[in-house]
Amino acid sequence: MDEKPFVPLAIAVLTVSDTRDLAEDKSGALLAERIASAGHRLADRAIVKDEVRKIRKKVRGWIKDKKIDVVITTGGTGFTGRDVTPEAVEPLFEKRMEGFSAVFHRISYEKIKSSTIQSRATAGVANSTFIFCVPGSPGACRDAWDEILVHQFDLRHKPCNFVEIMPRLDEHLKRTKMRKK
Repeated sequence: MDEKPFVPLAIAVLTVSDTRDLAEDKSGALLAERIASAGHRLADRAIVKDEVRKIRKKVRGWIKDKKIDVVITTGGTGFTGRDVTPEAVEPLFEKRMEGFSAVFHRISYEKIKSSTIQSRATAGVANSTFIFCVPGSPGACRDAWDEILVHQFDLRHKPCNFVEIMPRLDEHLKRTKMRKK
């Protein structure tokens, strides 16, 4: 039997909120607990206000850190004036992951029906780092983790998963470097 080993990832969690602190951050705590329970490492956890500059600065710092494999943000994906997470994070994407939003909404629809359209959940890749922006409710974080991310962050998940493609995420950079020689 050719069973692949589990490969733990380093995952950072960012809660975007004007009102929460660590003690009141149920969504960030849920993600941190799920990350540890799955065998991954919580690389960092932070809370920032709903401001494009602050969100982008934190995410940009994490994607520059080669020791962080994944960034998950929670909060700020709605339509109110203070919901700016997609505006802050999407410009950082080198590649968008349209499928994440589609699958997240399908799962969400089964639970909250048409209210799922009020979320702008999004995902992408930047600097060989996976980035996922999910709504700020514990239920949405649970759905994203339990139904999608836990499986994609497990090398043993078949037929394919994010872990197996991680070594190839920066292929475009390698080709560019080779051309310059």
